[in-house]
Amino acid sequence: MTDAARWKATVYVGGLASMVTKGSLEDAFVPFGEIADVSLPKNDKPNRDKDQDPAAAESQHRGFAYVEYEDADDAQEAIDNMDQAEFYGRVLRVSAAKPPKSAEEGLGSKTAVWEQEGWLAENAVSEEDKMAADTARAGEQDRPDDPMQGLEGLDVAGPKPE
Repeated sequence: MTDAARWKATVYVGGLASMVTKGSLEDAFVPFGEIADVSLPKNDKPNRDKDQDPAAAESQHRGFAYVEYEDADDAQEAIDNMDQAEFYGRVLRVSAAKPPKSAEEGLGSKTAVWEQEGWLAENAVSEEDKMAADTARAGEQDRPDDPMQGLEGLDVAGPKPE
């Protein structure tokens, strides 16, 4: 399955209670179709101190998950049925997952904008256009610019006398 097809078959599930596990999520979303994967991102910096309760700190997630289905139609069915549903006392927000932004594209990348493929595709100039612009510039250089042109008859500064 291509990456684009995978993201079309993946749903974002937000607003999860802290006691939700991969198993409970899979049980809740399996009625809508065959699930390929459930991803429940872990919290890098949990609020609880790991020294007090290491098991609770390890099970802490970030409050959202991704459920990937085998078929995009199943993902749409899950969105239609589970959005705004109550799960472990919390209201879920279920929507189509957005693909992650590339670190190589856009303003946050380490590559100059004008060297990126997307910018080049939008702003590429054909050889024909370059030649036309060069011809226009050459025509401007042939005629001398007279800085006094249009100033004839203005021998006195200020408003015209009545």
